[in-house]
Amino acid sequence: MLLYIKEILREGEKMNYCDQCGEKLIYKENGIDGKVPFCPHCQQFKFPAFNSAISAIVFNPDKDKILLIQQYGKPYHVLVAGYINKGENAKEALVREIKEELATDVKAEKILGVVDYDYPNFHLTMHCILCTIVSGDLKLLEHEAAKWVSKETLRSVDWLPADQLILDKIEQLL
Repeated sequence: MLLYIKEILREGEKMNYCDQCGEKLIYKENGIDGKVPFCPHCQQFKFPAFNSAISAIVFNPDKDKILLIQQYGKPYHVLVAGYINKGENAKEALVREIKEELATDVKAEKILGVVDYDYPNFHLTMHCILCTIVSGDLKLLEHEAAKWVSKETLRSVDWLPADQLILDKIEQLL
């Protein structure tokens, strides 16, 4: 049954059923993301599971540290990340996500690598992009905390599995 539910998650561009419990999804307002599929049974927003995503490798002005954020209620720090919307490329998604989440303008420099990772419930394709701050003060709009990590502290963080796959390349740049 669960496999069948996963197969019917999308009808055209629309998700209809929860990938966890099979409940019919409703569309509920979720801040700047607008109306997002929501499972009334699980009480969770359900973002598309097979889209491509970006991760931003945001350097400090001296380019010797990168920015990590901590999402509300989560114990780990991660790179700023988000999904690529229909009609935009990876660099455009990165600029938009940083603006939405940190009220900061960045310049997307180049793609450091693309990570493919299979989590238990979805496949992630993540474009890891180097960027520099153009303007703004890194205001936390969607996150609990943020911190800068250096080459020396990079591996002291509890990384998500997909993020771990790009660490060697990040370390070479710091």
